Amino acid sequence: MKLIADLQVHSRFSRATSKQLNLENLEKYAKIKGLNLLGTGDITHPEWLKELKAGLNEDDTGILKSKSGFNFILQGEISNIYTQDGKARRIHNVILAKNFEIVEQIQEALKKKGRIDYDGRPIFGFNCIDLVEMMKNIDEKIEIIPAHAWTPWYSLFGSMSGFDSVEECFKDQTKHIHAIETGLSSDPAMNWRLSRLDKYTLVSSSDAHSFWPWRIGREANVFDIEPTYDNLIDAIRTRKGFLYTIEVDPNYGKYHLDGHRSCDICMEPKESLKNKNICPKCKRPLTIGVLNRVEQLADREEGYKPKGAVPFTSLIPLSEILASLFNSSVASKKVFAEYYNLIKHFETELNILLEAKKEDLIKAADEKIADAIIAVRERKIKIKPGYDGVYGQLVFENSEAKIIKDKKQQGLDKFF
Repeated sequence: MKLIADLQVHSRFSRATSKQLNLENLEKYAKIKGLNLLGTGDITHPEWLKELKAGLNEDDTGILKSKSGFNFILQGEISNIYTQDGKARRIHNVILAKNFEIVEQIQEALKKKGRIDYDGRPIFGFNCIDLVEMMKNIDEKIEIIPAHAWTPWYSLFGSMSGFDSVEECFKDQTKHIHAIETGLSSDPAMNWRLSRLDKYTLVSSSDAHSFWPWRIGREANVFDIEPTYDNLIDAIRTRKGFLYTIEVDPNYGKYHLDGHRSCDICMEPKESLKNKNICPKCKRPLTIGVLNRVEQLADREEGYKPKGAVPFTSLIPLSEILASLFNSSVASKKVFAEYYNLIKHFETELNILLEAKKEDLIKAADEKIADAIIAVRERKIKIKPGYDGVYGQLVFENSEAKIIKDKKQQGLDKFF
């Protein structure tokens, strides 16, 4: 069975999330997106766990079912902020668990270290080594995956608070780390430039803070397995049955290039180096992005693909494509109207982005929309790169001139 899985989302109990993030909306928009397996998010939060127990049925497969039969897997994210090797570290890790009993044990263990009721992604002051050891003492099948591994502020390789290797972070517990999450600002091809990562499976998930279709499922994992927890964990650990990942173009991510948002400054790594990583406007340090970190740690040239690596495809959310074409916001009525028109014809967004033929798209929508969808699929697009917390943006001919003339986009015209 083909499973299309987004394995990292949040509930409304996490900071900076939609207040309407509940099971009903998660399922509704996961189906519209084309997913058939979704992380529950926030398993460490007591109130969310009550809702999960009330709304989901569990059995011995480890895959929970909603009342309508949609698949969920118990998942959360933990933030570890601590000092190691004389440096402040801020690392996020995704946790997958098989059943409610194990989740209850996770909660009890974490309560001995601090509070878990104030945020769906709780913060603790102990290190990642202790986190892994704690989880494995509860259940060997708990999976710990470093989240959005390259994000500057809160990740394994983050320029502001991370490490230079998996082993440096997890020490003797590295043996229990089987995968890392690429995050929006990197893709597998960038990670393949580090030979030290060859042994780790690269997974991709949305880290969605809302259920809207431009967030949920924007990154996902495609498996050919029977839907059980054990099968999923085995596919992650061995890559058997792991078909490919769905990625956004890394330029779309909020931290792909270096920059300084308040000064509208965006730079490629070579430019940052010339400026000694200092903003030329305000003279404060730049936020060093993912591409720069990859360049720092890479021991291979671009284009190398390790043997046995899981393939990937690169997309941009349909709402973002339509918003760029219409020169509108993703949440505008015009975008939603066209979005649902296409869904009516092709059932799911991933069907539209991955499989719909151009001639069929033209029957359902304007030819410019069809051309744009095919261009994204074939990676024949321009993207204004993301930097310092600013998402990248698609640029089509009808809006390109306006963007280039916009004085606020200083430093970005060179990417067109």
